[in-house]
Amino acid sequence: MKAMTIGKLSKATGVGTETIRYYERNGFLPAPERLPSGYRVYSSDAAKRLKFIKEAQALGFTLSEISELFALTDDPETDCADVNARASAKLAEINEKIERLTLMRESLERLSRYCPADEHPISECSIINHLYGKSGFDA
Repeated sequence: MKAMTIGKLSKATGVGTETIRYYERNGFLPAPERLPSGYRVYSSDAAKRLKFIKEAQALGFTLSEISELFALTDDPETDCADVNARASAKLAEINEKIERLTLMRESLERLSRYCPADEHPISECSIINHLYGKSGFDA
């Protein structure tokens, strides 16, 4: 892939131009070369890094964690075990979130079943009463 303007890089990677500029300002992308006209020109390495960022985000990694992954790739002493440890930690975090979300869903389902869901006054709404701590049952 030859050098690209920011618009072409955006189109090739599906990353918006403002996001590309943000990544550049925050060190996720190296500063691109500039043409005499002032236009930025990005190499295929920039496209690879943007794709890396998108894939890592799709796996749940934060930008801070992605920065750490980039640091690992730049360190010749790093091995797969270092990366796998980060992936395992992320997996544990995701599993904890799933557990919390499952409990939230079950609680909300239970509250919804108790709600009269009709034209009773709001003072009789089990969901509102629970939120105010007035319910007679545990969600």
